[in-house]
Amino acid sequence: MTDNTPAAKSGAKPSNAEKKQMRSAARLYAVQALFQMEVSGQTIKAICREFEVHRFGATYDEGEFAEGDVTHFRTLVDHAVNFQALIDQMTDRALVAKWPIDRIDPVLRALFRAAGAELTQMPTPPKVAITEFVDVAKAFFPEGKESKFVNAVLDHMAHEAKPEGF
Repeated sequence: MTDNTPAAKSGAKPSNAEKKQMRSAARLYAVQALFQMEVSGQTIKAICREFEVHRFGATYDEGEFAEGDVTHFRTLVDHAVNFQALIDQMTDRALVAKWPIDRIDPVLRALFRAAGAELTQMPTPPKVAITEFVDVAKAFFPEGKESKFVNAVLDHMAHEAKPEGF
């Protein structure tokens, strides 16, 4: 795995802005990894290795992948898997009764699991987590209304998980 941040290329420590960008990329990669795990049936170990080796900072003919914060990525994926039942129950409470989590788009399901992991198991302020994962939704659904849906569901989840954050 290659660190392609400007700081790494120059030998310096990443700046705060670069660290933030790397955490943002880690969130996007976590959603992709959780989606891939669900549709392919691959193990968490295999998926994490694939992403860390072939995605983080990789350069291909099609372009360059952003460098991600490996620790943040691993923590999100690990918590999303280990606390999936808790996160899915919380997500179900945020969804309308006729649309339980198993009926929603698998990309959104992966997103809610990654966001739920960050909201319930990590010290990230809830407003930061919501904003970051709404941005992830916009990356996957640039033309749709999904980002507004994601914002509403995550807001409900965040108020349940971290009411003190509001």
